[in-house]
Amino acid sequence: MGTFYSRAELAEQRALWKRRGKTVVFTNGCYDLLHPGHIRLLEQARSLGDVLILALNSDVSVRRMKGPSRPIIAENERAAAALALAAVDAVTLFDEDTPRELIADILPDVLIKGADWSHFIAGREEVEAAGGRVLTVSLEPGYSTTTLIEGLINQP
Repeated sequence: MGTFYSRAELAEQRALWKRRGKTVVFTNGCYDLLHPGHIRLLEQARSLGDVLILALNSDVSVRRMKGPSRPIIAENERAAAALALAAVDAVTLFDEDTPRELIADILPDVLIKGADWSHFIAGREEVEAAGGRVLTVSLEPGYSTTTLIEGLINQP
């Protein structure tokens, strides 16, 4: 089971992992309704290093991006669900629209996003400037939180 970190705690832990020679992988998102597409992305991300950090959009951040009816699941419950996954070592929250500042503080060795974000990956410049890698992974077809929610709402 992973650990929840504040931003300051995560920066301290990142420094420790670096001293120990651990490869740190970072990804982020809302993860509002955890589905097989999320799990497979997290497993792929974790396979690229020793430690996987998942930064979750806070409830405030999700509302700004997705509208007043979201998130469906509150941030503390989304964090708990993510921490229960074997692939996830660390979870933190961010309130900003993008995790660029958080990524700049952590400077992971590998930054991962789903291929749907290949046009814009927040933190790319910072990670690459520090010698890290930025990768996209293919999404699992048929899985999208928004599509799942719309399907539930439009059930006959």
